[in-house]
Amino acid sequence: MNKLAGKKAVVLGASGRGNMAQVISRRLVDEGASIVVAGRQKEELTRFAAEIGGKSYICDITRKVDTDALANFATNTLGGDVDIAINATGWGLLKPFLETTEDELQRMSDLQFKGPFLFFQSMIAAMTGGGSLIQISSATATIMLNDHAAYMGTKAGTDHVIRCIANEFGGQGIRANSISPGITATPMTDAAQQTPGLFDAFRGSYPLGRVGTSDDIAAAAVWLASDECFMTGQNLQVNGGLTLRRNPTKDEIAASVVAASTAQPV
Repeated sequence: MNKLAGKKAVVLGASGRGNMAQVISRRLVDEGASIVVAGRQKEELTRFAAEIGGKSYICDITRKVDTDALANFATNTLGGDVDIAINATGWGLLKPFLETTEDELQRMSDLQFKGPFLFFQSMIAAMTGGGSLIQISSATATIMLNDHAAYMGTKAGTDHVIRCIANEFGGQGIRANSISPGITATPMTDAAQQTPGLFDAFRGSYPLGRVGTSDDIAAAAVWLASDECFMTGQNLQVNGGLTLRRNPTKDEIAASVVAASTAQPV
């Protein structure tokens, strides 16, 4: 406990009840950080910030005026430079390559490439004393998953931006790293979790024998944010060894779902 005592943190993407950003934010507070949680949904942000003793701010990551305003709000509200900045926004678009529309591609690029680029620009300006930038990426930025090209490409692109930041700003005491979960039990995957056999299709690809949780990611984020971390420019594969193997194919997933739905009770 108290690994982050005195640290000032900003977590973006925390406006979904029980989502990964909220789990991470709660863990940062438990470790002693003061925090601003940000996102697009005012009501849920306000509720959650009050619950964990933090502050909330409405921010559209695709607008530089918003990310700059978030940085200014954080420094003024928390009483000093930002020490920790985490981007946990994302949109889990699953769509065949040839069916992905121009509008969907633009939205994905804005949310998962342009937006993080702007967010980290703003946060670096608020880190004059150094700090830790953390991007929540995905195992699929490294390994394949069917019908996920726009998501995978934008996540991979931002991982390379993180490497650029680490290289350029390390001399200012700023560390920048990504965390790559695999399929994770979160509100965004509720429908998948409720589909018999779907998570089972993935579970066999994990050497550690289970899919990940938001708590797994939060634990990694605490270490990256702490002064114990002597790492920068890296992508932590916090996914139970999934990237040692592969995601299941579309046919394998379908077969697992069919098998589970037709299985007879013993």
